[in-house]
Amino acid sequence: MASIPADVNPDLLIWAREESGYPSDLVAKRIGVRVERLAEWEGGDRKPTVRQVQELAKSYHRSFGVFFLPQRPTIPPLAAEYRRLPGVLPGVESPEFRLALRQMSLRRERTIELNDELAVTGTEFTTPAHISEGPAAVGRRLRDLLGVTVARQMAWRDEWQAWREWRSAVENIGVLVFQFPKVPLGQVRGVSLLSFPSPVIGINSKELSAGARIFTLLHELVHVALALGQEERVALREGRNESQWAEVERFAEEAASEAVIPEDALRAALRTSRASADGWDIAQVRSLAARFRVTPLAMATRLRAAGEMTWEVYARWKDAWTEYVSNLKARTGGMATPVDKALSRGGRPFAQLVLEALDANRITAVDASRYLDLRFDHIATLRTELVATTGVPGVDDGS
Repeated sequence: MASIPADVNPDLLIWAREESGYPSDLVAKRIGVRVERLAEWEGGDRKPTVRQVQELAKSYHRSFGVFFLPQRPTIPPLAAEYRRLPGVLPGVESPEFRLALRQMSLRRERTIELNDELAVTGTEFTTPAHISEGPAAVGRRLRDLLGVTVARQMAWRDEWQAWREWRSAVENIGVLVFQFPKVPLGQVRGVSLLSFPSPVIGINSKELSAGARIFTLLHELVHVALALGQEERVALREGRNESQWAEVERFAEEAASEAVIPEDALRAALRTSRASADGWDIAQVRSLAARFRVTPLAMATRLRAAGEMTWEVYARWKDAWTEYVSNLKARTGGMATPVDKALSRGGRPFAQLVLEALDANRITAVDASRYLDLRFDHIATLRTELVATTGVPGVDDGS
């Protein structure tokens, strides 16, 4: 049967490849044919076999049936969903990032559909932010909304518990938090899908530092609030020039710093942790950062915003920190299980929603496995994990 020619729509072959972002030569190499043969399929001069179409579907991360549609599906451009990102040109995103965006968007749609099926009224994020307020005011309001006290923050065992607690707090205010794998950190650390209700924050799981994930999470939350306040638009329609956009990024950075490290708490900590005569050194900033379970870079950013570091000192410190980090050995995280990965990517609320829909016979076991990207024989382990109060420190791998 696999050698039988498949009566596919050639235009759908072109559409799927273009939407994937992969070049023809790479696709041809993946499925083991010459690039000229792929061109013949797309031109309608020859037909691929059933097995070859299956390989194309796997390569493009599309369903097998899509290639037999009479015409291209009508879907909005990806850049009409995510916020503007430094260094990412709308419409020419990398294949890995395009896939990550599609998967997060689909997970959001499934969340909304399952809530409707179960007649669940989810929390709606309704807190806008405006540039005119200033970053400190926005950061304080978001912190109050999240309900994380300084005492609770400083009592957390380590950065990984802090990451899980911050993520849960953001999910509890009506924002979906997903993690995406396989995208180089140099491309994207975090992203927001500016769709309301149920906006999405995506965190790159290649980020091995829990503290860095926390700061990115709060940074993206600021962008979500700005979008709700009509202060920024999706990448496709964002009209600011580079200089103007840099100011928005700086605003989000400083607001996130205030949210993670409140002014009063910072001033209290500074009474016993002052800079040396030559300015802040790496050890001093690391010690202060450890109290708040954040990265030294996030703390340095906060000190700069609070006026405790001049721009000159900050630039010098950041150069020293970059050199320090480059000399460190790469940390190898714990071995993540399939359940760890499912919870990391989709989050606990999404996993719980899928299981509730399964138990209520709203979806099938096959649906549940597909939604969670998890084999069904791991579902029982997932159920057990969901009732646990904490996970394994250091294991939060969405790869």
